[in-house]
Amino acid sequence: MNILKRKIPVFILMLVFVMSIMVMVPGMLMAEEETDAEVEEEVIIPDPEPEVLEFDVTYPEIQAELGSTYEFNFIVTYDMGDEPFGLEEEISEKIFDIIVTYPDTWFAAATPQYQKETEITAVRLKTGTAENLRVVAIPLIKLEPGEYPISVTLKSNIEDDLLEGTAEFTAIITSTYGMDLKTKTGRLSTEVTSGQDNHYKLIITNEGSANIEDIKITSDEPEGWKIIFDTEEIEVLEAGEEIEIDANIKPAEKTLAGDYMVKFKINSENAEDDVELRITVETPTIWGIIGIALIVIVVIGIGIIFARLGRR
Repeated sequence: MNILKRKIPVFILMLVFVMSIMVMVPGMLMAEEETDAEVEEEVIIPDPEPEVLEFDVTYPEIQAELGSTYEFNFIVTYDMGDEPFGLEEEISEKIFDIIVTYPDTWFAAATPQYQKETEITAVRLKTGTAENLRVVAIPLIKLEPGEYPISVTLKSNIEDDLLEGTAEFTAIITSTYGMDLKTKTGRLSTEVTSGQDNHYKLIITNEGSANIEDIKITSDEPEGWKIIFDTEEIEVLEAGEEIEIDANIKPAEKTLAGDYMVKFKINSENAEDDVELRITVETPTIWGIIGIALIVIVVIGIGIIFARLGRR
């Protein structure tokens, strides 16, 4: 009995200890969950959005013939992002230097959208506001067909501020075709003798930027005339090349003296030209002598007749 009485207090102490542990464990678990929740909340806090320059280019490539002016339009937007922590005053606008890069033998400049003649080298941009700008590019000399890169960079003019953005463009020069036909003397008239060979020089020039192939040389002349070219077809005439052609003009033997029109023509698949020449036909020398002799004979005959009639 005494032993039983001694064990009861021990049993009660053990029961109290177990119950205390059961009460403390849930509290500890809940505290741990709250700590984990706090950590999770700290992790999902987003970083501030950085400031950026955004370019909107609709036509990054333009192609045209040599000598054309290339105009590239674009829209630029400045976004200052989230305000940095601790910044007392919000910066809502910035000034950006404009740097235009272009190949040698070109000129390019940035201009406002509606002032083509005004060159600008800097622009003030407000955050969230779009600005319409343009780059005008012009080739300064005759260039080969091909692609030529143009770029415009906007860079913050604030010291140690690395914010900048670039838009890329391409100016494409296409091939051009053109021929020029002219006389070697530069005159559009000449004299020829009927029934004889009369050589006349023509000049053909390729004024385009690409080679021209299969050029045919023809003429329109009065009926009975013959015009023979030393070359009736040119296989290839390179860009800028000039070639001389001999035209043998032979009017019909019985062509009356006077002025006649002859048209020389050159044509190919890509280009053509013509030149009209006024030709004065003269009679051969022998016929001139015969004509003069006949006139002399007629005059002498008339004189003889008047002399005889005077004696009577």
